[in-house]
Amino acid sequence: MGMATIMDDKALYRLMAWLSPAFPVGAFSYSSGIEWAVETGDIADEATLQDWLGIMLSEGGGYCDAVLFAQAHRAALGDDDQSLYDIAELAAAFAPSKERHLETTAQGNAFIEAARAAWNCLALDRLKSIWDGPVAYPVAVAVTAAGHGIAVEPALSAYLQALAANWVSAGVRLIPLGQTQGLRVVAALEPTVASTAQRALNATLDDLGSAAFRADLASARHETQYTRLFRS
Repeated sequence: MGMATIMDDKALYRLMAWLSPAFPVGAFSYSSGIEWAVETGDIADEATLQDWLGIMLSEGGGYCDAVLFAQAHRAALGDDDQSLYDIAELAAAFAPSKERHLETTAQGNAFIEAARAAWNCLALDRLKSIWDGPVAYPVAVAVTAAGHGIAVEPALSAYLQALAANWVSAGVRLIPLGQTQGLRVVAALEPTVASTAQRALNATLDDLGSAAFRADLASARHETQYTRLFRS
């Protein structure tokens, strides 16, 4: 019997806590290849940052994370151990580069550790019992949300917004941009976050795939940059 889902003040509080920049997953250390894109001139100002991140969200890592999130939430909510194992395994293997793998699994494992310390639930215990490999970040957040009965729609939207905001923060520091310019990019990405979440909710694992080739290349090239501020 699956768990019921909720969206009330308690759920909102937890989502805001888990996806806050203050939650100890080290998100500020990663740029998802944005640092390389800035160095090469692909990202140079507010407009190019917005364009780059829009593609990452709708056609790249953001979309893939969203599909994995929705599928992991569904499996955890339905107590489907085999599906959850398969999704956790696929998510850990699906990263297009070494640094992208580090980024998603380091944050995922840190999220699991922090959530188990303060908001443990049966779903996290179950994940630990069936999967002993590295946990990708979207799987970690999705299973935690499902374990606390938080509906997938708000949980996924919150996850994607936090992902986009972290990318914008990296761009603001690297280009650099003013805070107001960064906020305009966050605001402009709102419809992309919404449409990406909706597509992912209606997708299957067969729909996984990235067309953001330049962003994937950036995540592979970043590790050889001479000077780096970020881990990816």
